[in-house]
Amino acid sequence: MALFGNAHTIDQGQAQQDYARLLGHGEQVHAAYLLIRDTILFTDRRLILVDKQGITGKKVEYHSIPYRSITHFAVETAGTFDLDAELKIWLSGSATPIEKTFTKGVDIYEVQAILTQFVAK
Repeated sequence: MALFGNAHTIDQGQAQQDYARLLGHGEQVHAAYLLIRDTILFTDRRLILVDKQGITGKKVEYHSIPYRSITHFAVETAGTFDLDAELKIWLSGSATPIEKTFTKGVDIYEVQAILTQFVAK
C-alpha cells in the first residue's frame, strides 16, 4: 500500500532512534507513520513531518508543529469502497489543512486519540 502514498504504522522505538537528532532532551515518540519516503512523528511535545524531496530524497525538510498551533483536526474513517482513512489538521493562521492519508490497516481512532491527548492540554 505504500506505493499508493498511504501511511502505515512504523515502530516507534525505531523512529526514536532514526530521528534522535531532531528530538529535544527527553522528548519521546508516541507514534510514527511512514508515507512512502516521508514520515509523520507524534511526540509528547509536537508533531513532526519529515518531507523527503527530489528524486533521490537526499534533501529533507522537517516541519515541527507544536500541538498548541493546531486549532482543530478531523479524521475520516475508511469505508466500504474507499479503503483509506484521512487526517486533516488546521494550524493557527492557515485556512487550508494539512492532509495525510492512512491505509485501512492503521487505526485512525488511535491517531485521533493521540492528537486529542496532546492538543486538548
